[in-house]
Amino acid sequence: MQRNYIFKERQRFIQWWLWLIILGIDGLLIYGFVQQVIIGKAFGEKPMSDIGLSLAVLLSLALSIFSLSIRLETLITREGISVRFFPLHFKFKVYAWARLRKSYVRKYSPLSEYGGWGLRFGMSGQGRAYNVSGNKGLQLEFTDQKKLLIGTRKPEELSSALNQIGQLKT
Repeated sequence: MQRNYIFKERQRFIQWWLWLIILGIDGLLIYGFVQQVIIGKAFGEKPMSDIGLSLAVLLSLALSIFSLSIRLETLITREGISVRFFPLHFKFKVYAWARLRKSYVRKYSPLSEYGGWGLRFGMSGQGRAYNVSGNKGLQLEFTDQKKLLIGTRKPEELSSALNQIGQLKT
């Protein structure tokens, strides 16, 4: 994307409990596959077919790889804000400063305001959110009254970048 950025951040889902669940499911399915398909001992009281178990392992591993590839990328330039939630967005979504009425960093509640993390829609008028962890984000309020919150792990650096280019609008 653009190389003349003032601020750049790349975030991933790093919650230990999320990876514990994902890897636990993968491990259980791989164990079942080895037991049933390779060793020949039925896995469980009512075992799945070998093909079904093989497909479950492949699907689980594919979802794990997909989860590993998810990243939230944010760029601040003199022209505007660019954001993408890869691999759901291949191209950056660019928001020009002229479209923004307000842009500031704030603390928020991911669960009560947006129902969690990821690509989210606010419960009662907060707009959309792109976030992967934490409770700090860049709040954008557009001239058409829409809102977007972009999560950040670098709130001070982000505020400083907005202030540096005169776009910290509260």
